Amino acid sequence: MNETLKVIRERRSIRKYKAEQIKAEELDAILEAGTWAPTGMGRQSPVMVVVQDGETLSYLSAQNAEIQGKPGADPFYGAPTAVVVLADGENPNWLKDGSLVMGNLMLAAQSVGVGSCWINRCTEFFDGEAGKAQLKQWGLPETLRGVGICVLGYAEGPAPAPKPRKEGYIVRV
Repeated sequence: MNETLKVIRERRSIRKYKAEQIKAEELDAILEAGTWAPTGMGRQSPVMVVVQDGETLSYLSAQNAEIQGKPGADPFYGAPTAVVVLADGENPNWLKDGSLVMGNLMLAAQSVGVGSCWINRCTEFFDGEAGKAQLKQWGLPETLRGVGICVLGYAEGPAPAPKPRKEGYIVRV
């Protein structure tokens, strides 16, 4: 089987991570893949913010848990790295552009042996007051909107088994 198709088929969302930080060369490869995601009219509206310090990871995870209505939970599953994907909200393709970056990040992670998971509620956070303050702290414009957070790390245990593909997934006309 083609290596790219194999990676696509085998990628799973990981929901338990080892505390060990991923290697810099793995992270660099994953991030570069994000930069090659297609974007509407080639405008490259997304921005990736890499977070590896424990304090910021804990803060973002706690904010995410609050939005989710599960205070005290860790929706980042103990991952040692998070890539916050933002995109210029003034671009009509911001969400699509950023979603393609997220997909590339997760596929690239799989290809280098790093687990990943797409964490939602990023839009809600960065559209709010605390999120705008975070953007300012990072020196980023308020026009950026949250697409998703890609948590990265080495899986603690085996990847989950894939669910069967649904009937009617493909319709040919």
